[in-house]
Amino acid sequence: MNFLKALSRTKLYWGLIAIFLIGVLSSPVTSSGRNIFLSSGNLLDVLRQVSTTGLIATGMTAVILTGGIDLSVGSLMAICTVVCAMLLTVPGDTAALYLGLPAVGLAVLVVGAAAVRFVFLNIEKSRTGVTHIRDIQLDRTRGTVLPAAAGIVLCALVLSFLLPQMQTKFGVLGVLLVAPAVGLMFGAVNGVIIVVGRLQPFIVTLAMMVTALGIARLTAGQNNAVLPVYTGSNATADFDMLRQLVFGIVPMPGIFFIVAILLYGAVLRFTPFGRYIYAIGGNEEAARLSGINAGRVKIVTYAISGLLAGIAAVLYVAQYRQGKPDAGAGLELDAIAAVVIGGTSLMGGRGSLAGTFCGVLIFGLLSNILQLHNINSNLQLVLKGVIIIGTVLVQERNAYDLLAQLRLPGASRRPAQGDTSVEERTSRETLSITMGGKKK
Repeated sequence: MNFLKALSRTKLYWGLIAIFLIGVLSSPVTSSGRNIFLSSGNLLDVLRQVSTTGLIATGMTAVILTGGIDLSVGSLMAICTVVCAMLLTVPGDTAALYLGLPAVGLAVLVVGAAAVRFVFLNIEKSRTGVTHIRDIQLDRTRGTVLPAAAGIVLCALVLSFLLPQMQTKFGVLGVLLVAPAVGLMFGAVNGVIIVVGRLQPFIVTLAMMVTALGIARLTAGQNNAVLPVYTGSNATADFDMLRQLVFGIVPMPGIFFIVAILLYGAVLRFTPFGRYIYAIGGNEEAARLSGINAGRVKIVTYAISGLLAGIAAVLYVAQYRQGKPDAGAGLELDAIAAVVIGGTSLMGGRGSLAGTFCGVLIFGLLSNILQLHNINSNLQLVLKGVIIIGTVLVQERNAYDLLAQLRLPGASRRPAQGDTSVEERTSRETLSITMGGKKK
């Protein structure tokens, strides 16, 4: 019985190990007998290829944990690739400039002001001994004037760095500031419409997917289906650093992916914001009654999803040397599949970024295995679909239920004494989180 419990809790990792072993055992070999799948070049290529999907899946995980969905991330990545490619290759006034500079200015202003206000809130929390930040009331100077002033100053500094590049071409740091800011802006718009309009995330993000695709095409121009980026020719040679190997070992896109998933994973696990995300996904009404500002949390999660799509766009341009209005077509489905394979429930409130990391690797290794065996691309899609369904079946139904359906000995669907339903546990955890663990 204990073995079955342990197997059920670690099934995702066993799935990753199984996929890896299948790749090792079924891999073609070179003429010298070397295993192609295990070669460092092949495994690094897998990490490089999954990094774009992985970044988007990282943001998608938090969105799904709140009980939402973001179908627009592929189109947001596409518009950010267009902005990035145009800033790198076209000097002077462009549509990308008019879209990017206001976005980065507004993003820096808001983020800077919010960061300063957060610092004042924590200082006041330490001084007064108040348990929760939301119970603290700041005076007008520290709550509004100083944060706004800090945001304006920071915005002015960033724009003073970017504006001189208008007449030449943007560099690496410039596009790493502007493109993610564009994604963040569109992601925040998603969140605001969902919260203020009280609309279903599926409808809002579906509309944004179509809208962003149209804006991407208008920004690129009617005659620009592809915007080529040739480093050292029409773009700065330093841009190549985003596709190189760090210390000759790990590809730069992989570094971005790993850092993003570690940082966001720490936020979800160790900060009140992360606990609020789980609480909202588990039972949004209970979270609201507990004092959580669910609307603000949702807006931030959608904004971060857009931000990570913008970072993925810059890495896409660096890797494929082009920006395209349809660069992210279908990528949102790959990201959702990776998140679900990683054990995150589409109902919200259950999942982790560790699972998403495994899901992304499972998806990448599976694609690599099929490619090594020269499987027809159409058949690859069929096999991926079947494996996704099988994986989700295992994730959504624990080992006891599966064994009970097969009528195997020792399997029982009856809950142990003292067990509670998922809904009851979620409500209790929500109240415990928001009330500081105090029993009423």
